[in-house]
Amino acid sequence: MVGFRIIAVCFLVVVAALAQTSQGELRFSVADTTGRALPAQIQIESDANGMHKSVHAASDGTIAIQHLPFGVYRYTVTRAGFVPASGLAEVRSPLPVNIPIVLNLGAVETVIEINEAATLVDPHQTGSAKTLGSREVAESPRSIPGRSLPDLLATEPGWLLEANGVLHPRGSEYQVQYVVDGLPLSDNRSPAFAPPFDFDDVESMSVLTGSYPAEFGRKLGGVIEVTTAPDTTTGLHGKAMLGGGSFGTENAYLSGQYGWNHNFIGVSADGSHTDRYLDPPVLQNFNNTATSTAASLHYERQFSDRDRLNASYSHSEARFGVPNELEQQSLGQRQDRTSDDNELQLRYQHIVSPSLLFNARGAYQDLSASLWSNALSSPIVAAQDRGFRQGYGSLALAGQNGAHDWKVGGDFVYGSLREAFAYNITNPEFFDPDTPPSFSFRDRGTDREGSAFAQDTYRFHNLTATGGLRWDYYRLMVSKQAFSPRLGLSFYWPRFKVLFHASYDRVFQTPAIENLLLASSPALASLSTDVLRLPVQPSHGNFYEVGITKAVADHLRLNINAFRRAVSDFADDDVLLNTGVSFPIAFARAEIHGLEVRLDVAHWGPVSGSLSYSNQSGTGFLPITGGLFLGADPTDLLSARSSFPITQDQRNTAAARLRYQVAKRVWVASSAAYGSGLPAELEEVDPQSLRAQYDARILRRVNFANNRVRPSFSLNFSAGAMLWKHEARTVQLQADLINATDRLNVINFAGLFSGTAIGQPRGATARIDFAF
Repeated sequence: MVGFRIIAVCFLVVVAALAQTSQGELRFSVADTTGRALPAQIQIESDANGMHKSVHAASDGTIAIQHLPFGVYRYTVTRAGFVPASGLAEVRSPLPVNIPIVLNLGAVETVIEINEAATLVDPHQTGSAKTLGSREVAESPRSIPGRSLPDLLATEPGWLLEANGVLHPRGSEYQVQYVVDGLPLSDNRSPAFAPPFDFDDVESMSVLTGSYPAEFGRKLGGVIEVTTAPDTTTGLHGKAMLGGGSFGTENAYLSGQYGWNHNFIGVSADGSHTDRYLDPPVLQNFNNTATSTAASLHYERQFSDRDRLNASYSHSEARFGVPNELEQQSLGQRQDRTSDDNELQLRYQHIVSPSLLFNARGAYQDLSASLWSNALSSPIVAAQDRGFRQGYGSLALAGQNGAHDWKVGGDFVYGSLREAFAYNITNPEFFDPDTPPSFSFRDRGTDREGSAFAQDTYRFHNLTATGGLRWDYYRLMVSKQAFSPRLGLSFYWPRFKVLFHASYDRVFQTPAIENLLLASSPALASLSTDVLRLPVQPSHGNFYEVGITKAVADHLRLNINAFRRAVSDFADDDVLLNTGVSFPIAFARAEIHGLEVRLDVAHWGPVSGSLSYSNQSGTGFLPITGGLFLGADPTDLLSARSSFPITQDQRNTAAARLRYQVAKRVWVASSAAYGSGLPAELEEVDPQSLRAQYDARILRRVNFANNRVRPSFSLNFSAGAMLWKHEARTVQLQADLINATDRLNVINFAGLFSGTAIGQPRGATARIDFAF
């Protein structure tokens, strides 16, 4: 009954809700010199954000290209018998940009020349933002199901992966926000917490780590805007994929869209199976199978040039095992986990005037997760059943006034949580003698969150200034409110093709919702007296960034960014042994600073690629609130010193990718990744105990002298070919070789907060795609 009430609330407010987005729309209308409408092919490109898209205008000569990240685009319009037309267009707000195109007959020698470097640098960008375009997404290696998206994001400077595909932008834990087609998702979306994203649905991703607009809130370690952008043109369209590879991996995807008379409907389904899903604690990869499925339905109605309605529903689920250690496997341990997610959305867009836009959105989400252990589990038999239901809505207006692009509004969240957790100790030697032999917890909570914001972007010639103010209200375990100013400034020097930018963001970040009731409960006081049993607090922080972007030789783009983050009540997590189940904690404060460098080759003949490097340092300060803290007595770590490296403190990270177009329909690529190693969090080392628990090869990958995992390295190869093409129908093949050197990479080792995790060994995958 509660769920139906939440749905009712969402749809009552849907006529007054605007989603978070930094995307816009280009609308083309194509005609000849007499005014007769012409169907034509339209190609748009932006080297600054990696977007490459080709569409066909309908018989009336019109097409709307939606979900385009802000930036400068180069467009080319072609039709047989006519001279191509090209030009530049800027997308700076959610308001559609109308571009009328007049094509001349082929006998007329009229050609508009566009500088190839014109879209290499966005002259109005005020912070760290990067778009992974459709080609980069489509050609990314497919390794373990559920890992393609985080693996791709981890190639960006400042982003790194910990165990089980958990992303960390600029040292943040649990503070990644996904915005999927405008809907913000603030819960943990890594494979161990929620069903994996349907990666084959993804058209592009925009990654933001600085100069946040005031409309973004709650989770601001990094913001990832995911665009699925289905083909809404007239007729039947779709694609199918079959793939498989090492570790018994099998996956399939099917989607179809049909457009008619300003209506559009789309469906998709996805399924996968693998024998390696989580990152296991030992080399043998025991009990690590997983099966995941997903399905979605989408409907769109274009009432007029000013009104558009969208509705969608999606369901996804994952069933997977918890990898065993050597002793657990010998004893016959079996632990299984499940996660289910249901999402319902309704969106409405209305163009009030050429300078004013109104969007409406209501959403409902129901996510659940569980852990089951058999009686042979060691050192504990643990069980969990948790979930939350959440309604979301917002209200805003976006407009243009001269050099100003502004937006004002607010949003709200109404949610309910439930948590049940219990354990029984089966091996007392593993725990501190004072640890209770059994424990049980069950509770419910209600989440109330709201915000209001105002923001403006002002452009004066080559100078761009952004400003905003956000107010947040949060009430769950505690009641808090905060004001967050945001400022950004950039200057573009055309003569030298260089952009200077700086930004300041005040942020208010809510705690992770997974197991928050338990982590904040006074009932846990008996488990550890060294942790403050107070409710986990929201984080407050000051984010600073300066940087430059430089176009080099019309083909290369160099980005250099320096940042500093100072956060109070810094969010992290405490992992339950090696189950992947975690409990939110907060350090008293943390300081993180770093330098990021990236060199992109947009296209230099047949060559394209990138090279990135990050240097980062993060320090956390005691005391700690929240968490569960079972296992060895954490007294030494929690009380021996006042500060220590945060678990995401990898000092040096590098990534590179090189792509070569061998022929018109054949390409090859190679990528590499290096990490200097994460903290091992070891205070006292018992060599005999470690040798009994871990393979000697794993122990050699840990530097016990400085309590760090030794450096990791992975070399990958990919190749693709278009086997067949006829009009809009294509068949493509891609093969990937992951970790070609078969290097043993240890991600985390015996950490109080992170457990032990082994990276993927050498593996190969292949897939065939059919588009129609």
